[in-house]
Amino acid sequence: MLELTITQEPIDTSGALSVFHAAVDELARRYGPGADDRAEMLGELREPAGFFLVARVATHLAGGVGVRPIGDAALHLGEIKRLWIRPDLRRQGLAEKLMDEALVVAKARGFREIYLETGDRQPEAQAFYVKTGWRPIEDFPSGAHSHGGAFRFKKPL
Repeated sequence: MLELTITQEPIDTSGALSVFHAAVDELARRYGPGADDRAEMLGELREPAGFFLVARVATHLAGGVGVRPIGDAALHLGEIKRLWIRPDLRRQGLAEKLMDEALVVAKARGFREIYLETGDRQPEAQAFYVKTGWRPIEDFPSGAHSHGGAFRFKKPL
């Protein structure tokens, strides 16, 4: 049994930044340099608007996920960003636990719906989202950025 802890940490702490950049690095390896390394996203993951969760196994970084607001603020919509689990710890249920906690925190912060997107070079992510009850959708809400050709999903809270 893994000794898992999940904590909310400011995005500019070393643990959160390490996980965030590991996720960006993996995207660059899958899609090419600059795939989605927008520095302004860090600001969107800062409290109080957004947040970032860090998972650790026996005090060692294991993964993380962020939620940022998107679209019309009055609608209280959020987007999952940078879900990432260390490769040697994948397929052990950590991603599902991390996502469950992200949804609990998002709901407590007043988000009503959460969106996410993934690309064609992440078939394991697509399968994970379908398996865990995310509903496929065609488009993101008005005013929210989405990559062309992305697979998009939504979950009400």
